[in-house]
Amino acid sequence: MMNLLNTLIAGVSIGAIYSLIAFALILVWRSTRVVNFAQAGQAAFSTYVGLTIEKAVGNYWLALIGAILAGVIVGAFVEVVVVRFIVKRATSAATATVAPVIAMLGLLGIFQGVMGLIWGGEYQPYPTAFAREGMSIAGNQIPFSQFDLFVLLTVVVAMSISAVIFQRTSLGLSMRAAAFAPEVTRLSGIRVSRIRTLGWAFAGGAGGLAGVLVAPTTFIAPNSFDLLLVFGFTAAVIGGLDSLIGGVLGGLALGIGLSVVTGYLGGSYTFMTAFVLLIVILLVRPQGILGARGARRA
Repeated sequence: MMNLLNTLIAGVSIGAIYSLIAFALILVWRSTRVVNFAQAGQAAFSTYVGLTIEKAVGNYWLALIGAILAGVIVGAFVEVVVVRFIVKRATSAATATVAPVIAMLGLLGIFQGVMGLIWGGEYQPYPTAFAREGMSIAGNQIPFSQFDLFVLLTVVVAMSISAVIFQRTSLGLSMRAAAFAPEVTRLSGIRVSRIRTLGWAFAGGAGGLAGVLVAPTTFIAPNSFDLLLVFGFTAAVIGGLDSLIGGVLGGLALGIGLSVVTGYLGGSYTFMTAFVLLIVILLVRPQGILGARGARRA
């Protein structure tokens, strides 16, 4: 029983990070209908910026803020310089749909190449301000550490702030309107292009935060977040690519599920299980658990 409890606790902790990546992917999808496969590269680049700041000033919190800001800037840059330019030059709806996805794959390679040139290709440890040893509760040792608690609380706070912004502010209303009916939103005087850039910026910041939270566990290298992207995308599909709440719940469910598989069957089954879940969801309910069939949700 205790082993199962420990497994579930570990799953919630890593699932929270999957939720952040799913959140970033869904934000981009809702704003521009692009699957951002470069998200792994953006998150890694932002995390490297945070690592550089930490090494320079020795302050974890400044490094965390720096990584998030780097993610925001990189996300906005990618939308303005790459995605918007490609979409404007597209000669057909098919080109406008496929070209940005291919560009994101190419951009992922560019990010990884640039990071290799600047920081090298070897894995580097990322520091944390919290202990990573398991805690003792009522005389029982559990693998849930102070760092895991920090990760979980940080994700909860980040998601709560995002929920307030998207549901309770004029900016959030504009972003939801631009995602649901861009032409109508444009006619109402709202600059849809600016709203889309903000969506990419928010997504970039979420990716930077996720990178800093997962790097102490996985270490950081140019391609170290590729698997994180796979899990984040799977979580987004499970919850529904048009549902931010679904992405969050999908990340938690995936984290718990993979933790159970790893704990009882072994780590060699983890990667395969994620893809099996992805295929099953696409076959049974392609719109995701909370996605609306045949309709876009604002």
